[in-house]
Amino acid sequence: MALPFPVEDVIATYLRAIDAEADGLIEGLYLEGSVALGDFRPRTSDIDFVAVTAASPQGAALAALERVHARLRYRWPRPFFDGVYLTWDDLRAGPASVGSRLHSHEGRLHTDAGPVSPVTWHTIADHGVICRGPAPAVLDLWRDPRALAAWTDDNLDRYWRRLCERACRPLSAWGLAAQSPYGAVWVVTGVARLHYTLATGGITSKDGAGRYALETFPARWHHVINEALRIRRADRARPAPSSLIAGLAEFLPVGFTRDRRSLYATPQARRRDVLAFAEAVIADAHRLHSGGRGGKERNERPSTQE
Repeated sequence: MALPFPVEDVIATYLRAIDAEADGLIEGLYLEGSVALGDFRPRTSDIDFVAVTAASPQGAALAALERVHARLRYRWPRPFFDGVYLTWDDLRAGPASVGSRLHSHEGRLHTDAGPVSPVTWHTIADHGVICRGPAPAVLDLWRDPRALAAWTDDNLDRYWRRLCERACRPLSAWGLAAQSPYGAVWVVTGVARLHYTLATGGITSKDGAGRYALETFPARWHHVINEALRIRRADRARPAPSSLIAGLAEFLPVGFTRDRRSLYATPQARRRDVLAFAEAVIADAHRLHSGGRGGKERNERPSTQE
């Protein structure tokens, strides 16, 4: 597939730099996330990667990667080049056997990474963009739909429900973030993506999750779903205080904002619908999984009522 700007340039810069520093270190490079799922937004998306090495980088190899990521961050401060370094054995073994691995977050390398997600393996297998290395189809990639469904079901509570509980406190960090354009997109499309995975066994993008939600959930939720899609497609919302401040302009009279007008009268009203939608989706997603249908049934409608 043709890579959107500036993804192709960032990848080319990275590969030239690491090959000059440590030729042969990077044996495979695959893109996942929004690029692979056809939903890359140049102002708000990251470039998500999986780099494959023969062994976990240590010593001189690790130092070379640190220099390359520092130069790449200077040359391309945005979008972030974020991802994980795995081995070929890791790809065959799956996330439960991998543990923590070297990873890049917001363009900076970290050696204390948390456990990687089965979503990575399934995205590479089904949608991965090849920048270097053999096609995913010829690799003995780990795949386990039941493990993916179990991880997804757990993540609904371990991450999303906890986040929404924090967002219910108006003066907390997430209470404020939930009133921002970024918060609306993150929560609405985030829980819808997990529902999609439990319902279909597949992986979808933020935009794909919004479209799925419009087709799947009752009309009472369409207002907040359309709001999230509007913000996502405008490509302006970032996880930063400036996004919250700039987002307030969406609630000014129409003459001041033109196409940036929110579908809501106030950020507080939007936040209430965002959190209510998330609670409804989480509950219905748990119902799908507890019924033993996660990752299997593709056509069943959710039980949320209008």
